Formats: sequence, structure tokens, C-alpha cells
Amino acid sequence: MEIVEQNKEMLAQTLCAENGKPITEARAEIGNISIAFPAFAEHAKHFYGTLIPQGTEAGQETTLQLVTREPIGVVACIIPFNFPCDLYDQKVAPALMMGNAAIVLPSSDNPLTLMKLTEMLVEAGVPNGVIQCLTAPGAVKDAAVTDPRVHLVTLTGSTEVGIGTAKLAAANLTHTALELGGNDAFIVLDDGDVDLAVEEMVWGRMYNTGQVCCASKRFLIHNSLKDEFTKKVIDRIKQLKVGDPQKEDTQIGCLISEKAAIKVEKEVQLTLEQGGKLLLGGKRNGAYYEPTVITDIPKTADVAKDMEIFGPVVSIIGFDTDEEAIEIANNSVFGLSSCVFSRNQKRAFKVAAAMEAGGAVINGASFFRSFEMPFGGWKHSGIGTEGVLSTFNEMTRVKTIVLKNVL
Repeated sequence: MEIVEQNKEMLAQTLCAENGKPITEARAEIGNISIAFPAFAEHAKHFYGTLIPQGTEAGQETTLQLVTREPIGVVACIIPFNFPCDLYDQKVAPALMMGNAAIVLPSSDNPLTLMKLTEMLVEAGVPNGVIQCLTAPGAVKDAAVTDPRVHLVTLTGSTEVGIGTAKLAAANLTHTALELGGNDAFIVLDDGDVDLAVEEMVWGRMYNTGQVCCASKRFLIHNSLKDEFTKKVIDRIKQLKVGDPQKEDTQIGCLISEKAAIKVEKEVQLTLEQGGKLLLGGKRNGAYYEPTVITDIPKTADVAKDMEIFGPVVSIIGFDTDEEAIEIANNSVFGLSSCVFSRNQKRAFKVAAAMEAGGAVINGASFFRSFEMPFGGWKHSGIGTEGVLSTFNEMTRVKTIVLKNVL
């Protein structure tokens, strides 16, 4: 990806300007492109079919069964605003490596970076027409989903959008891969390392100003540690620099739009009305929303269950037993990821295994993803998984060729 390396600062500045994420985070995201495409290309070399020798039934002793994977066809890649380049990597790179054509459908909030990336791929040698970037309102995206010439729709977005997309795709039985919303539980057991948990909170909740699908959003803290955790969280958040995303020292930028910030404002207000206690933040200025800490949230509150706040808000809920923490964590329509902190690995693993989610991190925030690991949610958090081998499987279809009387 030499062309990306040559233009990485321009791409980072474009991403920062149209998205609002701090420039340091924008540079990191652009840097991932030069890692992801070669990684997918290398793994594609080793994505083999299967040869099944003989059969298990009588009369199949001289039969071979050759199972191959073939390109699925045209892949519609619907990409959200929050990590446009990272998700471009996860969708477009494997689509092309598997021999498919890709239609890139970026968010209308910030399409420019992905338009430039697509132009660079064509300049680098991807045949014109094999990849296209279509900037359009929702109605045009719906038309792409319902077009019978599209064979796979891969989408990262909200659960509401995902369900609507799945309904449209069902008209042609078009295959869908959906990575949707989450309300990840961040559990600190009574033997958890509070200082470690606080640092992981910064990474797992404040990155990209809290606009992360797999961010830790529900902070379930054992009541014996809740006051200590809350105080240290507040002290740590006060150290973060909120400001102009284009300044090098900014750690918290603005949200994607004022509309998004107003939504967070309303959700915080609802949480307070339902019993939460505001300890820090809670104010909006245009598209900016202050890093906010709310504690003493009842487990019956919306935010403790199914309300995903897409912003820099730490929602703290107390519990007394491991079983209660598991019950609160699983009492949600979402199941994207989760995490648990404990100095006892066996105990932590038991809690992690009980999570009704597609992933669980021990002694780290749920905001974790590698190219190799399968990544996808349970329940209303999605259908299918991404990650090198998982995505290759999603973007190919199986053909079995039977060779009789060859042995």
C-alpha cells in the first residue's frame, strides 16, 4: 500500500476534519490500512479448499469429494462514520482478495476519506468497476441492498439500521453480515485491580469520544470498590484534554454532529430521571459533549439494559455477587462484547464464559479487536463474524465436486 503511505498525512487530516476524532487517532486509523491490506493478502494465499477422501457410506469407497470456495459476487459494503477506514479494511480488502467486486457505501456524514481511498486503489491497479464508492442518501443504499445483482451485504451500524437492511435483503435472499450495536458490560469483581480498570476505562470508553460499537458502556463495579473506582475515574477523566480535534494534544474531540450530541444529552437526562446521580460533566456545547460520570444507576434503568449511549459517558452500576453481575450484564438485547477484571484468572474466566456476548476480555476493556480473531455479536448485536478467516468464509460460497470411481 505504497500509495497510502505516501498520502497518509493528507488522509489523516481529511478524516480528522470530517469526522471530528483527534488527529492522533486519525493517524492511527490511517496507519492500519497499510497493515490490513497486506495481512488479508497474505492470509488469502493460505485459504484452501478441502479434499474429503472416500465416503462413510457403503459404495463410496472409490469416491473423492473436492470442496472449493468461490467468489460470492458483488459485495455491498455499508460503512459507518465512526471508524470508516478500519471498517473499509475489514470489508473491502477481503472482498477483493476473494475475487469479488465491491461497492463502497460510506456514511453521508463523512464520505471524503473513503472516496480518496477508493481512488487510490484504482490508481494502484484495481480494475475500474471492480471497486466503486457510492455516496448517496439512504434510499439509494436501500436500492443497492435490494438489487438482485448484489450477492452479499456487509454492514456495520446500528441495530435499527441492521434489522431494516436484513428485511430488504430478504426479498432476494441476499446474504447479510451485520455487525451492529452494543452495550458492553465492564465488570470489576471484588478482587479486581481498580487502577488497571481505571486506565482501561480511558481506552475502552473515551476513545473516539465514546463513539465505538464495542466500547465498554455499562460499568458494573462491586459495591466494595465502587466509591474508589468512581473517585479515580473522575480524577483520571479530569486529566483528559477536550478541544479542537486538529490540535496535537487533544484527547477528546467533538461528536460526529450536533444531532448526535443532542441525543447523548437526552439519554443522560433520562438516566438521571431514572435514578442515576451525576458526578461529572453532563453539559453539551454544539457537537461537543463533556466526558460524563453517572453513578448509583438502578439496574432497572434503560442504560443498564438496552440503551446504548454513543458518547463519552461512564455509567456506573453497583452489584454484590458475581451472579448478580452476570445477571445484569446479560439482561440486555445486545451481546457484542464484554470484559471482566479479577486477580483470580479461574474466577474471571468463569464470568467471561457466562457472558451472552460474542467476545469477552479478561483484565482489559472490551474495546479489543485483531485482524485474525472472529469478531461479531450475539442477539441484537449482529449476524455473522468478521476477521480474516471468518470474512473470507462470508465472502465466498461453497461448491462441492464429487469424483466417483477414482480410487
